[in-house]
Amino acid sequence: MQNQVTIKKRHVTLGEFIIENQKDFPYAKGELSALLSSIRLAGKMVNQEINKAGLANILGSSGDENVQGEQQQKLDVMANDLFISTLHNRGEICGIASEEMDDYVEFNEELHKDAKYVVLIDPLDGSSNIDVNVSVGTIFSIYRRISQQGEKVTREDFLQPGHKQVAAGYLVYGTSTMLVYTTGHGVNGFTYDPGIGSFFLSHPQMTVSNKGRIYSINEGNYVHMPEGVKKYIKWCQELDPATQRPLTSRYIGSLVADFHRNLLKGGIYIYPRGTKSPQGKLRLLYECNPMAYLIEQAGGKASDGHTRIMDIKPGELHQRVPFFCGSREMVEKAEWFLEQYPG
Repeated sequence: MQNQVTIKKRHVTLGEFIIENQKDFPYAKGELSALLSSIRLAGKMVNQEINKAGLANILGSSGDENVQGEQQQKLDVMANDLFISTLHNRGEICGIASEEMDDYVEFNEELHKDAKYVVLIDPLDGSSNIDVNVSVGTIFSIYRRISQQGEKVTREDFLQPGHKQVAAGYLVYGTSTMLVYTTGHGVNGFTYDPGIGSFFLSHPQMTVSNKGRIYSINEGNYVHMPEGVKKYIKWCQELDPATQRPLTSRYIGSLVADFHRNLLKGGIYIYPRGTKSPQGKLRLLYECNPMAYLIEQAGGKASDGHTRIMDIKPGELHQRVPFFCGSREMVEKAEWFLEQYPG
């Protein structure tokens, strides 16, 4: 008599998930899957460095400034180098642009002659939080090149509007490490198991509630904010007739961490323009476009207060824009206040 074997079902790994869903990209022939695998590998290495940051001499400032004039942290530089070297070692991309670099980097070796993609990345978002052991993250965005395949990558390959993205996502390095990404077919989250060394599907088909109860904004900049944003904040602080409670203010100061919480719990993230940041602080290409793609795929909304983020045509690599992102009703309410109180 043949023995009966019961096979226990386990969680799907990120690698298995990528291969299983490769059919969504018949034009890619496996390159996009390999590219996502490279990001997964680099993320694991960055995660390892972050986890031992307090034991190694990699906390604090590197002594340099990036293109925006911001003080670079040691881990900023390390994360940037790790992602660039890991992506360079594969032949899927012809160039990369990073928030930490003045200009994009061309990959012109024989390995990259047939590359179809470019990557834009914020290697370590919220890095100043590492010194105080607060969650940080990595944000990435992938586009198909528009220049001739086999030729040198051009600036125009990177200056594409967000709706041209073929994939975007982030890693959040917190109490657990997660990779959350979309390829235009919903949003899926994977949690890293350090004992096994793999990411496992833990949050399938993530969606954001249409109306949340959290607003995330640096209220320390209140005096510099547009009148419409001030009015919206006061509205959030009023008692909700249904609950007899105001909305909850939560602000970490790491876009990835704030976004991740609001995606799971429902809410809005705001970084408006102001006299200290005339065009807003966040970068369109490295932060706003990928997060906008994710939130729209999860059922939410992202705008600059008036215009859909992913419809903005970039004019420069480090362009900044105001950012309103999260639950659809909350973003639309903020837009209404901006329309009612211009200036």
